[in-house]
Amino acid sequence: MIADFVRDTTLNNQLFEENAIKYKQFDTCIFINCDFSKCNFQSVSFIDCTFIGCNFREAKINYVSLRDVEFKQCDFTSVNFAMTDQVIYSFHFTDCTLDYTQFYKLKLKQIRFIGCSMVATDFMETDLTEAIFDHCDLRRAVFSKTIANKADFSTSFNFTIDPEQNKLKKAKFALEGLKGLLEKYDLIIK
Repeated sequence: MIADFVRDTTLNNQLFEENAIKYKQFDTCIFINCDFSKCNFQSVSFIDCTFIGCNFREAKINYVSLRDVEFKQCDFTSVNFAMTDQVIYSFHFTDCTLDYTQFYKLKLKQIRFIGCSMVATDFMETDLTEAIFDHCDLRRAVFSKTIANKADFSTSFNFTIDPEQNKLKKAKFALEGLKGLLEKYDLIIK
């Protein structure tokens, strides 16, 4: 059984059952190769925590507070982040799998996605102002009514973003990425 408040702890190779972390607060903790896929993340707080190689695949992430959290090489396939706490939050992803993940209507200003697979990720009505998408695969990712002003897509690929349906003022794209911005016009770009 985990205490209600856990601080300065490293947890390795743990399998967390459905209710194992409900109503808990983790402060300055490191999670390595842990499996959260069966967890119900209800009223959980993570502050200054790092997750490395963890499995969150299809986990129920409801009412979770993520403050200064780093995820590295984690699997979030089919996770819905839409119910995360939107007060004083900050989280970033490096080399993670975020396929079929939902960020619907979240305010993710200045978020960093580095080297992530984001196939069919849902960014509908999400605020991605100044977000960084560094070397991310955005194949079939959904951008609809998204605010991506000053976002950096310059090294990412396979995206389709309609400039008429999204706010992209001063967003950065590489020349090779222009195809993804013009796809709806059925143009041949050489």
